[in-house]
Amino acid sequence: MAQKEWIESESEIDLDEPELYKVIMWNDDYTTMDFVVEILADIFNKSYEEAIEIMLAIHEKGKGVCGRYTYEIAETKVHQATKRARANEFPLRVTMEKE
Repeated sequence: MAQKEWIESESEIDLDEPELYKVIMWNDDYTTMDFVVEILADIFNKSYEEAIEIMLAIHEKGKGVCGRYTYEIAETKVHQATKRARANEFPLRVTMEKE
């Protein structure tokens, strides 16, 4: 017995783009600039130049956007950055908010 396959054309498929969340890193008086650059490079996959630029924005403006991701990825990156900061005894605050 042959199986029937249902094939939908592209015009019949309606996919919504996933909602994006900004991951935000906040300035504090204790976390070193070098550590912030390390986090931006290791966890957020930023080049050294991008990491420096974001770190300076955080330092000068009080916060900076590390990237825009789907909910699950943003949540994971917030958790990884916070965990590494605590392991290194830094109070670095990393949050996420819907775009």
